[in-house]
Amino acid sequence: LYIDTAGPDALVGISKGQEILGFKENKVSTTHAEFVQVAVKELLISLSMTVSELDAVVVTLGPGSYTGLRVGLASAKGLAYALQKPLIGLSTLQLLAHRALQTLDQDAIQIFSMLDAKRMEVFGGVYDTSLNEIQAEQAFEINEELLKSLLVKGKVVCIGSGITKTKTILEDEKIQFLEEHYSMDDLLALATVKWEAKQFEDLAYVSPSYLKEYYFKPLVK
Repeated sequence: LYIDTAGPDALVGISKGQEILGFKENKVSTTHAEFVQVAVKELLISLSMTVSELDAVVVTLGPGSYTGLRVGLASAKGLAYALQKPLIGLSTLQLLAHRALQTLDQDAIQIFSMLDAKRMEVFGGVYDTSLNEIQAEQAFEINEELLKSLLVKGKVVCIGSGITKTKTILEDEKIQFLEEHYSMDDLLALATVKWEAKQFEDLAYVSPSYLKEYYFKPLVK
């Protein structure tokens, strides 16, 4: 079972093996909490399944919407605890990087996943084409110096809602901008990796990855 309420659009889905059995989406961010509970029930009914048949619960841990992350994690933890099933946490930035892998230019060697964090900041993470972290997930101030420091290493693919402001800072032939978002396919792919490696979250300690306390709070330097 997948729960993603990290952004403006929410998703609840179910997969079996490498097959997506079904999913539901919600595009009204203020109703994500109600949507998750209803969507889980409706999906299970439509697939003639019971909640006890679920093997694991997958949730996006962020970064993303402060309220959305709390909603998703609370629902996921509650289900995982009640069912005594493992909880798998996924990074929204790594999901974006996985999406970029499907369409990036062949000569690209870095992926800069970025989510708009207001002002000239983004929640970002830099990955290689094997999805290894080059720069840890953090709140970045987008400026020309940062982008040029990445370009020294080679071509960069930028993906996510932060690319709009990034384009205004620097456009270069070595920067590829992808106006895409991750999908159920990406959730399935990364969750499968963690499932097979038995990389599960500790229900007592797992928390959302906010990267900073609130969207409107300035970075402390």
